[in-house]
Amino acid sequence: MLAFERSDSARVRGSQTVRGIDVRWEESVKESVRPAPKRERPGLRAWRSKKKTAVKKQPAGSELVEEEPGRVGGGVQEWGRDKRRLGEAKNIAPYPGPNKMRDCYCTVNLDQEEVFRTKIIEKSLCPFYGEDFYCEIPRSFRHLCFYIFDRDVFRRDSSIGKVAVKKEDLTKYHGKDTWFPLQPVSADSEVQGKVHLELRLSEVITDSGVVCHKLATRVLECQDLPIVNGQCDPYAAVSLLGPSRSEAKKTKVKRKTNNPQFDEVFYFEVTRPLSYTKRQFDVEEEDVDKLALRVDLWNASNLKFGDEFLGGVRVPLKVLGQAGVHDAWYFLQPRDNGSKSVKADELGSLRLNIVYTEDHVFSSERYNPLTELLLHSAHVEPVSASAAHVLGEVCREKQEAAVPLVHLFLHYGKIVPFVSAIASAEVNRTQDPNTIFRGNSLTSKCIDETMKLAGMHYLQVTLKPIIDEICTEHKPCEIDPVKLKESENLETNRENLRQYVDRIFNVITTSGVRCPTVMCDIFFSLRESAATRFQVDQDVRYTAVSSFIFLRFFAPAILSPNLFQLRPHHPDPCTSRTLTLISKTIQTLGSLAKSKSANFKENYMAVFYEYFNEQKYADAVKNFLDLISSSGRWDQKSIETPIMLKEGFMIKRAQGRNRFGMKNFKKRWFRLTNHEFTYHKTKGEAALCSIPIENILAVERLEEESFKMKNMFQVIQPERALYIQANNCVEARDWIDILTKVSQCNRKRLSTYHPSAYLSGHWLCCKQSVDCAPGCTPCTGGLPANIQLDIDGDRETERIYSLFSTYMSKLVKMQEACGSKSVYDGPEQEEYSSFVIDDPQQTYKTLKQIISAVQTLEQQHAQYKRDKFRKTKYGSQEHPIGDKSFQCYIRQQSESSTYSI
Repeated sequence: MLAFERSDSARVRGSQTVRGIDVRWEESVKESVRPAPKRERPGLRAWRSKKKTAVKKQPAGSELVEEEPGRVGGGVQEWGRDKRRLGEAKNIAPYPGPNKMRDCYCTVNLDQEEVFRTKIIEKSLCPFYGEDFYCEIPRSFRHLCFYIFDRDVFRRDSSIGKVAVKKEDLTKYHGKDTWFPLQPVSADSEVQGKVHLELRLSEVITDSGVVCHKLATRVLECQDLPIVNGQCDPYAAVSLLGPSRSEAKKTKVKRKTNNPQFDEVFYFEVTRPLSYTKRQFDVEEEDVDKLALRVDLWNASNLKFGDEFLGGVRVPLKVLGQAGVHDAWYFLQPRDNGSKSVKADELGSLRLNIVYTEDHVFSSERYNPLTELLLHSAHVEPVSASAAHVLGEVCREKQEAAVPLVHLFLHYGKIVPFVSAIASAEVNRTQDPNTIFRGNSLTSKCIDETMKLAGMHYLQVTLKPIIDEICTEHKPCEIDPVKLKESENLETNRENLRQYVDRIFNVITTSGVRCPTVMCDIFFSLRESAATRFQVDQDVRYTAVSSFIFLRFFAPAILSPNLFQLRPHHPDPCTSRTLTLISKTIQTLGSLAKSKSANFKENYMAVFYEYFNEQKYADAVKNFLDLISSSGRWDQKSIETPIMLKEGFMIKRAQGRNRFGMKNFKKRWFRLTNHEFTYHKTKGEAALCSIPIENILAVERLEEESFKMKNMFQVIQPERALYIQANNCVEARDWIDILTKVSQCNRKRLSTYHPSAYLSGHWLCCKQSVDCAPGCTPCTGGLPANIQLDIDGDRETERIYSLFSTYMSKLVKMQEACGSKSVYDGPEQEEYSSFVIDDPQQTYKTLKQIISAVQTLEQQHAQYKRDKFRKTKYGSQEHPIGDKSFQCYIRQQSESSTYSI
């Protein structure tokens, strides 16, 4: 994943979305000068690195979907983002019984930790999933793995095969659609984690006066061991390998931890007393090259099948050298058990498309010149001469420029003036009001990304209940006579579809009061620019807004609800077809076109639309558009019906509400709505506990040392904290994020909290004995209440810098175009015609500032890499022996150093 050393204070983050086999992965590393909270304070960061991968395949029935962009950014701290599409598999090995078909699902794993699972495709050997998975990597990893499982109703599901991509190999598949052959799954090859060993060769004089030499092996600790069947009770087995040597010694078992602290020493005789008489010990005379130390990690199991192998390392004693001392971290390695090889495609294949990028992020002061240049873009006249607009001109795709720009401007609260400026410029260049904002311009892409970020909660509150109902009911809604099944009635299907369209239309057009303020401000500027430019066309003030809110926001969300986190998986083909028909109709209703029927190529859609060819629908759309494009503000706390935002099983610790109750851990079904956070014994039962959203004072991670359990977080209330354990690191982050967002406007939110639990009469973190003592650590704060986003401004500036650096040749060419326009004011030269240059002199000035800032950052990156290379130690905790990605980095730096010399 990373080729650079991380500090002890490095932090990781993650988030998720999903769709098809499309894997997009992004990881970044930020090393802080001091331990960093979730959102960093400016100026406290050193250098960071970030990477990203993605996998793509368009799911079936996605006629209207625009491809979801990959997010980009940067991190010297460790970050990770991952988006992958789990699209399809082929030629799966048939079931050995008479019914050869399988019910298959696919999982996505960071090493052995499952972070996502697709739906089950029944009775198929070539399953198509059509699901994207997106998350920000919450921790370091060695392999990105995909497992294919066959569901077994009566027994444990069986694994068919896997695809494991090494961290250092991800770049090989960047942007390539690749079929990976499935490999067999073996318990001996599934390893993760690292071990810290200290070896020392010492001289010992026996009672008889004979000198012998002992090898002292200290097993200090392990980190990130896998959790097997929900538990990890590890111990280490240590043995010295060599001629006539077979002794093995074991550490004590450490219960319920995957980060065990052993600190046990074992002694092995290296030089035999009877055959050795010299006082001076010579390593070569013992033929140490034939000796090696082996350390295997095992999970102590109570099952009859025996202990599970977790991984091992083999250390040749020649590493002791003349000093006789060796202290290093090692990555655990799989065991070679001589299993038979499997021919390619014997188990089947899985298709992935991986996109992988890497950014290295400095502290804030290094980026100030470029950041200020970008943030000033809204005030540059003309805006086409600004740094942000120039980025959109030189990038191959507008999307790759829009994503970091929107993140950056949102972070600094300047998105509205920037979008207003570029939108006004585009409107002034538009000749026909019917084509306003119809192209994939920088303006369109920036507004799309802003709506996606700012409007996610708005979408969930508005559409999720009805989308859930449609996906659950499975009512037939096919209105194409050619596709109609024999058992279906055309008029019944039309009525089913009409009712769905009516309900969705009503929830959309009555939701204006909940539209986020930042979206309303942008729509207001679009409306004003369009109305000023095309004063004769009275409808342009509506179409300018509807082209975004209906065409690019609600319609795609209805079509592919899994892309907008409205559903966990891509809908089945029948439901997908229903959503497609609804989306087409809603899109046309919102467009306010003069001739509705002419918008449809299909005759059956034109006939169906006659149901909605009434003035009341047009009036409702206009009223809605008037509301969301007004410059006024509304109370965001308006009365809403309870909307389910997230639910699932987790483990919670009893809160001790009863004086003599036991504070044990139990599995409960958790449910979050926009009104309350509840848990239940099982799904569907009455709530055992209900926490109103306004009573959530903070949501923070809980240190693992509190209960020796990973992936824990705490929901802090006025009287107590509820401790919860999520199923994996990605799910923990998802719950923390959404709980934080729904409670962000609470007036009594805490400014400090306790990162550890209150146990045995004191807080473990600060040792205070009073259970109501104020927190000892600052809470992870939020952005303005209107739009809560976890954005690192430096990370986005680094992404923009790397884009400018990538397209430096285009920047130079654009400079030449400015010079040509200034000197020669004739017909535009063809080689420069691809750039929008309204003011050559101002644009040239901006380009000169951009190139200067980029060159300065390039020099700083090069110097940092040289310094880092000199200081980095192979075998450290950050880069254990066996870290192939680090070895590649060492080789690259050695080559670059040689070239520079």
